[in-house]
Amino acid sequence: MSAQPVDHVPVPPYAPAPGAAAELLAQLRADRRAQMWVPAFERDWAKALEDARDSFSLTPLHDVVRIWQLRVAAAPAVDAFVDSGRDDSGFVDLDDILGARG
Repeated sequence: MSAQPVDHVPVPPYAPAPGAAAELLAQLRADRRAQMWVPAFERDWAKALEDARDSFSLTPLHDVVRIWQLRVAAAPAVDAFVDSGRDDSGFVDLDDILGARG
């Protein structure tokens, strides 16, 4: 019998809680950036729904939720950086960090 050691247990893929997308959308609608963020989230979600139907996988939907959760979490730090007046000429594209969104 072949058993894997406990320290080599595979990490399950990210799966948001049921309703996470609806909660996230409500959070985006309440944000001061709602005018930009809500249409962008809805566009990403529609594309992910199409991709999920084509692939029979929920991964595209999970990816949209994960990426937008990270954006919302990073927003205060971004605001603080912008408000600080620091030089941002050496930026890193979010897609380079998180991966292309398809």
